[in-house]
Amino acid sequence: MKENMSLILTILVTVTGGLGLFLLGMKHLSEGLQATAGGGLRKFMAHATSHRLIGVGTGIFSTMLVQSSSIITVMLVGFVSTALMTLPQAINVLIGANIGTTATVWIIAYAPNPQVLGFVGIALGGALYFFLRGERVHNLGLTFIGLGLVFLGLYFMSKGVAPIKQNPDFANVFTTMSAQSFWGVIKIAFAAMLLTAVIQSSAATIAIAMALAQQGLITYDVAIAVLFGANIGTTATGWIAAIGGTADAKRTALAHTLSNAIGSVVLIPFFYVFFVKVGPWLFPNYANPETITVSGQSVQAFTHMMAPIAVTDTLFACCRGILLFPFVKQFARLIEKIVRQPENEKPHLSSLRVGVQVSPVIACDQALQEVTFMRESNLELLDCARKVLAGESDEALEAHITHREDILDTVQKEVTDFLGSVMSKRLSWDVAERARRLLRLTDELESVSDEAAAVLKAVKRLRKQGQKMSEGSVQVILSVHDRVNAFAEKVSPWIRSPRPTIDIQEVQNESKSIHEFIRDCRLAQLGRVGPEDPGSSIRVLVELDIINAYERVRAYYLNIAETLAGHKNK
Repeated sequence: MKENMSLILTILVTVTGGLGLFLLGMKHLSEGLQATAGGGLRKFMAHATSHRLIGVGTGIFSTMLVQSSSIITVMLVGFVSTALMTLPQAINVLIGANIGTTATVWIIAYAPNPQVLGFVGIALGGALYFFLRGERVHNLGLTFIGLGLVFLGLYFMSKGVAPIKQNPDFANVFTTMSAQSFWGVIKIAFAAMLLTAVIQSSAATIAIAMALAQQGLITYDVAIAVLFGANIGTTATGWIAAIGGTADAKRTALAHTLSNAIGSVVLIPFFYVFFVKVGPWLFPNYANPETITVSGQSVQAFTHMMAPIAVTDTLFACCRGILLFPFVKQFARLIEKIVRQPENEKPHLSSLRVGVQVSPVIACDQALQEVTFMRESNLELLDCARKVLAGESDEALEAHITHREDILDTVQKEVTDFLGSVMSKRLSWDVAERARRLLRLTDELESVSDEAAAVLKAVKRLRKQGQKMSEGSVQVILSVHDRVNAFAEKVSPWIRSPRPTIDIQEVQNESKSIHEFIRDCRLAQLGRVGPEDPGSSIRVLVELDIINAYERVRAYYLNIAETLAGHKNK
């Protein structure tokens, strides 16, 4: 009994430890590749979708580059949410991503000696990361460290399951798994789906199946059944990214899940007549055992079992893609009918919390969407403030100013917290700089909304005291508003522009001219105070508060322009 418990503990520790190394390796591998590819991958994916086949090719290449379909799915959720990509375009890329992700399984299948490759990868990556300088070199080092950990994880998972074969009681748990019936295939696929959803890596689930098949603990057809479930379970990551998000985000996640699930259901009838047979047909010696040494003991293993599993995984992904490709537009319309677009929906940053972990580039894109909302809201608030000053406002409009200012306060806090999480990760210089710039923009834009609300409060203060501004004062303040508002409208489009061309000297000169104009208006207002008008001092002070609010708005938009031009980064 003690021996069995000790064996169970050894197996659990070794296999789970190997799985942990594998997942950690995938994380470092992906982070290193993302940091290296960075904005280039984002631009490639956003623009290389002009044709349907190009979209599929984009998905294949991008997924092979970052070694994770989950990352690409989260990126697509961000692209569709930020209108950088339509839903049919995203579906085309998903088809390619499902094919590209099988490259990881091919790497695992043809690793000649996972243990040696693991140590070589870690040694090479460590040398690049710790002993050489340069951000790109460090990112490359992180990539090699991740790859080494993937191979070591695979080695320890294989080593961990090997002792099971020597104990009939434990071996029976696996050998009783059968894919000889459709019900058996469904049960195995369902278990693989749940495991993949939990660990969020189809490659890890398939690697475990490969290790068990290599040791002869599960049959080849059981390993193929695992593929059907793993490819559905891997879509869970997209749902994590879409929870609480926009309708477009949920549509992208649903498209990924339904395409993989429908493809698996449609192809299950071909399980025995094609998928189980194609691997052995291409690799006739797949079932030939070889003697290998594990923990100093010679054991028999089916070392050729991995290659047919890898090729079947790729063929399975290709078949799903071929089934869906002709019906992408119809499929997209179905998804849009299932997930309706609510009226006046506003994106929520919380929907991409997972994006912080796997794709900081897309996290910045999502934050930019919120910054754009703040930009447009401020222009609207300034327009509302003019109506208040001109006496053209009503109770609903004034309530709208207060409500929108509260919303922008919340958005600014969300963006700050969100980008703070992004910047706590390992980022390339350009992504980190972009995050810092967005943080500065949110602070300036939120301050603009505060000033619009301050104008309303000043006018209400006059009303409460039974006073109102004179016609002359109204005209002066409206002229101040128009100059500042024109400046805001000039600067605002640069916020969304990917590479704004800003003549910062011209902007600064214009800002200085507005500042001098406001100073003259302030002096003119002070001259309106007189003994013949007892209430003039209070009224003029309120009017000066309004003029000072516009002076601050001018300064905020100057700060925005300087930030975008790279002249104000602190």
